[in-house]
Amino acid sequence: MTTATTHDGGSTARAVHPVSGGPIVQLPTAFGEFVAQAWTDLATGAEHLAVSSPKVPLAGKAPLVRLHSECLTGDVFGSYRCDCGEQLAYALELIREEGGTLLYLRGQEGRGIGLANKIKAYALQEAGFDTVEANEQLGLPVDARCYKAAAQILAEMGLHEIRLLSNNPDKQNRLAAAGVKVVEMVPTEVPSREENLRYLQTKKDRMDHRLTLGDTEPAGTHAAAGTFDLEQD
Repeated sequence: MTTATTHDGGSTARAVHPVSGGPIVQLPTAFGEFVAQAWTDLATGAEHLAVSSPKVPLAGKAPLVRLHSECLTGDVFGSYRCDCGEQLAYALELIREEGGTLLYLRGQEGRGIGLANKIKAYALQEAGFDTVEANEQLGLPVDARCYKAAAQILAEMGLHEIRLLSNNPDKQNRLAAAGVKVVEMVPTEVPSREENLRYLQTKKDRMDHRLTLGDTEPAGTHAAAGTFDLEQD
């Protein structure tokens, strides 16, 4: 057990989520040189990957951290139905430049409902439901993800205070509850597309994501990795 301080100055016991880390190895990528470490959630068996920049953050700055939920359709196939693959590329670019870690969380496909259910939800979206309504029609949570293992992995890596690369304030709140202090939210908004605009609008309106949706790219265009700068956030 570990302890967390309450608002009144007292402390409360907080259970440590069991995780186990493997060896640290070099990971040269299209985005630059990184080091990688696989982690196993001993409670669920899920395997996650920490991809870290060897660059040390500037003095006085907390490291950048991205909790990236696995998205096969977006990360691997470049689906335009979401912004996941482009957020992944954008986060790796920033982490390489400024120092920090991207924690790739496997088993969180479709905000935790799984790949097959995500495709079922897509079918419902094509019938007119938004992403929240589609999950509800399937009798599934709108967001079934758990960040306890992620928080413990960050703690094991010594990342107790971070700058969180995310548009989702729920991640900040849940990390704080698990003992990781988010000192800054760094937006990861990338240009929207005609194919994902309704999806992103739903996340903004119904899930409180911090999105401006000011830029929309024409259907069929694809921005290359590394072309998103801070002015676009």
